[in-house]
Amino acid sequence: MADAAAQNSTEQLLHLKLAFLAGEPPSCVLALAREAGGGSITPHVQNFLLETCTGSNVERCQDSTYTTVIFKKIISEVELSSNVVIDELYEEFAQRMLSEAKVSFLDKASHIYKEISFLSPTYDNIFPKRVSVVARLSCSSNMLEGDTGCSIWPSSLFLSEFVLSYPKIFSTKCCFELGSGVGLVGICLNHVGASKVILTDGDPCTLRNMKENMELNNLCIEREDSRALKESKNKVECKYLSWEEVSESDLWGYQPDVVLGADIIYDPVCVPHLVRVLSMLLRRDGRQGGTNGTSVDEFVYETEAPVAYIATVVRNPETFDCFATAAADTGLSVLNITSSTAPSRFLPYMLSYDRSSVQLLRISLLS
Repeated sequence: MADAAAQNSTEQLLHLKLAFLAGEPPSCVLALAREAGGGSITPHVQNFLLETCTGSNVERCQDSTYTTVIFKKIISEVELSSNVVIDELYEEFAQRMLSEAKVSFLDKASHIYKEISFLSPTYDNIFPKRVSVVARLSCSSNMLEGDTGCSIWPSSLFLSEFVLSYPKIFSTKCCFELGSGVGLVGICLNHVGASKVILTDGDPCTLRNMKENMELNNLCIEREDSRALKESKNKVECKYLSWEEVSESDLWGYQPDVVLGADIIYDPVCVPHLVRVLSMLLRRDGRQGGTNGTSVDEFVYETEAPVAYIATVVRNPETFDCFATAAADTGLSVLNITSSTAPSRFLPYMLSYDRSSVQLLRISLLS
């Protein structure tokens, strides 16, 4: 019993640390802090958070204002409950308030760094093996400014979990992602052994940030004069791709086995262009592949014909219906496989991540 309790406590503290590094909303971090303290934020948990939030490695990757907000909320909650706030937390908070008072609004960074750790759903109680993949990402600090491509969305998390849950679909395959954003899915594709990872986006700022993220994760970005790429196992290409402007000849050099996309069905104006691009990418050497007479279990590992997997949150049913109609008119089969191939839970510490809102679609050419 004591060993089980100790293991549970260790797991809770791990979740708390990873939630902070992932930039989870402060309310979620506090909820995990209470859980780790058995219902309240104890001095032990406060000290753990203080060490977690102020380490030299953490300071380089996490936004100072974010850390200060968390400390402030912890102090307020503990004081209201008439519990003890450790002196070290008061001192650290006071120093941070003085430092931030000297920083003007214009000096604050427009991007913050997040560390997304995917936890193996099954492990053998050896603590270091609990973390399966770690993705370090530069993200927008303010989505209200329209920098949506540099943000992490639920569909991207879901698609990443899908890649890690079904590595056989992507291992040794050429994988092509549309609307790659921060590049999280690409990092997971590289982890499961994709032979080639092609990440694309139609926004130049997002593309620059994506390349920075690949370098942050020690992935070799393809360049025309790159000799190192030929010797590297981490082969990733970040490519500008405008759905409206791209032609079939632009894509001749790419013959992907798998096409991916997360939250790319969002604008009815873009839907026809998206369907056109999907259709071009799924046509390879004149071969076509459909799902007629094939069960989900049988075709989930099918690799002979190109296939697309799109994770999406249906925020506007009319937009989704527009996509479904355009896909059918173009000869694409769209099958919802959310329930039959639900990915494992690799992100149990991300309380803000609503998996239930995401749908997973399998798209192929009709035979």
